[in-house]
Amino acid sequence: MASAEPGSTALTYASAGVDTEAGDRAVELMKASVRRTHGPEVLGGIGGFAGMYDASFLTKYRHPLLATSTDGVGTKIGIARALDIHDTIGIDLVGMVVDDIVVSGARPLFMTDYIAVGKVVPERIAAIVSGIAKGCELAGTALVGGETAEHPGLMAPDEYDVAGAATGVVEADELLSPERVQPGDVVIALASSGLHSNGYSLVRGVLKQAGWSLEREVPELGRTIGEELLVPTRIYTADVLAAAEALGRELHAVSHVTGGGLAANLARVLPAGTSADLDRSTWTPQPIFDLLMKLGSVPLLDAEGTFNLGVGMVLVVDQAAAERALALFSDRNLPAWVLGQVSAGSAAEGAVQGTKGVDGGSVRLVGEYRA
Repeated sequence: MASAEPGSTALTYASAGVDTEAGDRAVELMKASVRRTHGPEVLGGIGGFAGMYDASFLTKYRHPLLATSTDGVGTKIGIARALDIHDTIGIDLVGMVVDDIVVSGARPLFMTDYIAVGKVVPERIAAIVSGIAKGCELAGTALVGGETAEHPGLMAPDEYDVAGAATGVVEADELLSPERVQPGDVVIALASSGLHSNGYSLVRGVLKQAGWSLEREVPELGRTIGEELLVPTRIYTADVLAAAEALGRELHAVSHVTGGGLAANLARVLPAGTSADLDRSTWTPQPIFDLLMKLGSVPLLDAEGTFNLGVGMVLVVDQAAAERALALFSDRNLPAWVLGQVSAGSAAEGAVQGTKGVDGGSVRLVGEYRA
């Protein structure tokens, strides 16, 4: 093996910007958070090359289908970095991933994460992972593995990004899908906790144009704008699974309201040839939405196609089950209300249809939001 030339400067992995010892310290700091998500199905501890999950229980399924999803949290990370608050962004990551799985009726079983950083700061990595673990606890999902990659020279020392993937399972004959939706079904909204993790490029543009700092106190919010923007995504996994168990085949479809807004995401789970008019007067969006629209002169239709405007998840249920569904969510302290009803035929002009490549139903928002 060649040795360094005389007089040359010796280069090491650490001098090139990768601190493996810092990575090891980060792992030690995150161990307790990760272990809290483990049940008896998780084999081994942290540090293995792969996370192991005992799937022998699948033999009890008649026809198990595996569901998988992967996602990140987008430019909301910029807010966390600017405020140096990193223990909530992981909750957002889990919500974006597992709640895409539960819309099929699948129970998310386990999740892995990937964190890319410019420089490993053990305490910051541990804070991020603590949020991911908290989200997994809320969803009843095991965090079985992850990777932290240091990218000096490609990312600034304070830069990072996170992504995650999860796998779930559902019985084939319990799969929620557009084929189960019928005219007359009731559309039920589940309240969001705020912006969740979508539309932050528009949010940051609005704040930049207005010259607002993240530390600005906003009376109508009761906190700073930065604190409001970091409110974690609500995780609906346990609530939707409870509804699936209680309602059985009377629960027909579920939609996670993320990028594209309420109408576009609901249209994805309605069958072609059906439509739904959603009544804006049935709810009042949280103050943050009105604030951003006024501050940035954001047109209503653009806001509705970007933000969730207070609705984070939507259920389509048999008309006979609507009251029971609302009572169930009330018992779980989750605000829910009837948005509208599914009808046969295409919606009128202005409806959203054919989003994300899905040839589904059509949805439009009607009326005015409740003051």
